Amino acid sequence: MAFRPLHDRVLVERIEAEEKTAGGIIIPDSAKEKPSEGRIVAVGTGTRAENGTVTPLDVKEGDRVLFGKWSGTEVKVDGKDLLIMKESDLLGVMA
Repeated sequence: MAFRPLHDRVLVERIEAEEKTAGGIIIPDSAKEKPSEGRIVAVGTGTRAENGTVTPLDVKEGDRVLFGKWSGTEVKVDGKDLLIMKESDLLGVMA
């Protein structure tokens, strides 16, 4: 199923964190935090102003982004756990 977010929303797939610490200690699933890093899967068309002009989003598909721990709404699309959030919930793009 194809999914396209509306307006200034983006669809993000979480990037899982490392399973080991720098010292080699393996972190069990119960102690892991949800990652706050992800990859943009789809983007909306942009923000629409009152006069009808559309301002495109600053992010594009494939960008690696950081977002807040409690940002977005969790959804399942084609069996994948994804997040839908507004572009303003993103903290930045990783180069």
